Amino acid sequence: MRRAAGARRRWGLAGKVLVTVVSLVVLTAAGYGWSTFRALAGSIVTSDVLSGGEPQTGAPSRTITALVVGVDSRTDAQGRPLPRDVLDKMHAGPDDGQLNTDTIILLRIPADPGKPVVAVSFPRDSYVKLAGDYGTHKINSAYGRAVTDATRTLQDRGLDAETVRRQALEAGRKALVATVTQLTGIVVDHYAEINLAGFVELTDAIGGVPVCLTEPVDDARYSGAVLPAGPQTLDGANALAFVRQRHGLEGGDLDRITRQQAYMAGLANTLLGGGALADPATVQRLLRIIGRYVVLDQGWDLDQLVGQVRRVSASNVEFHTIPTLGSDLSTPYDGVAVQIDADEVRTFVRSTLDGLPVPTTSVAPTTAPTRTAPPTAPPTTGRTSAPVTTGVTTGSATTTEPQPITGATVPCVS
Repeated sequence: MRRAAGARRRWGLAGKVLVTVVSLVVLTAAGYGWSTFRALAGSIVTSDVLSGGEPQTGAPSRTITALVVGVDSRTDAQGRPLPRDVLDKMHAGPDDGQLNTDTIILLRIPADPGKPVVAVSFPRDSYVKLAGDYGTHKINSAYGRAVTDATRTLQDRGLDAETVRRQALEAGRKALVATVTQLTGIVVDHYAEINLAGFVELTDAIGGVPVCLTEPVDDARYSGAVLPAGPQTLDGANALAFVRQRHGLEGGDLDRITRQQAYMAGLANTLLGGGALADPATVQRLLRIIGRYVVLDQGWDLDQLVGQVRRVSASNVEFHTIPTLGSDLSTPYDGVAVQIDADEVRTFVRSTLDGLPVPTTSVAPTTAPTRTAPPTAPPTTGRTSAPVTTGVTTGSATTTEPQPITGATVPCVS
């Protein structure tokens, strides 16, 4: 699979949204009370991407469907440029001026505490019809295309730079929400956007995240990942390299999604099972980081969210990826893309989020090899690492996903 130009700057880091959500739950369980959350809410940047969404404070638990987005940006949530040393640590490379959403996840948080929290990932290179008049392109470009168009229009109207920046970003968010809704038929209740530059700080703030590799990797030239085989706990910089790598992986961007999900599973395992946030100093560091890098729609009711999610166990968090037909689709203008069948994606997403059996695909399935951990390497975290069978696309056939990644264990991936 060919590596697209600029891939060194694609940071694929959706785990930070799970940090945000699960952190709220763990903080409550640790006895930090509502004043902590109200202070956090006051520091987070909000968006009217879902217009009319006022929090229904005190409302009973209800099923929540959130679009979780990681944006490849060189600024924080307030628009302030990131320091050069931070960019260097992340192997960011030169800025090509693009603004893409390289992590896109639909997250379903059920009202029924007995049902799992389900996350469905969309490969960033999925070739789809974009909402509006943009035609068919990679899904991760919907946000950036709308931002570019809105910026030109707003500048022509003579608006000041900050107003142009803020309104153009809102246009980008709305375009992405509309594209995902158009593709899946799912109504998005809430929106959470993470500036990917906060990933290193968030991971370090909780003392690192456990992962497991079936074999050593050396991707120093691209992502910066140089890691041994076996279970290990990664600090922020190494975790970033772990989830960024796709060069040298058989499934390319699809294998990278598996890496992201493995990271999130380790994160859930740590936060929900390890008590990583019991230290008040850690809590304060995490709150400051979230305030700098998170954007939420204005309709979030954090009190209600915490009340629902605090009842979830790590084993009841699942990660899935939409079905794909191949990762080598040649396109007229966008290079090589991931091919999908929109009808199959819609059926898969709706069935998976609703907890229903997924109908058999019309494409002949093949199953990716089961991945197992090296037998002699004990987990450095004291947690259990388990093999995982993942949905990697090979050739032109759609693979099956016999066993989704969950937060119950630290899964081993390639």
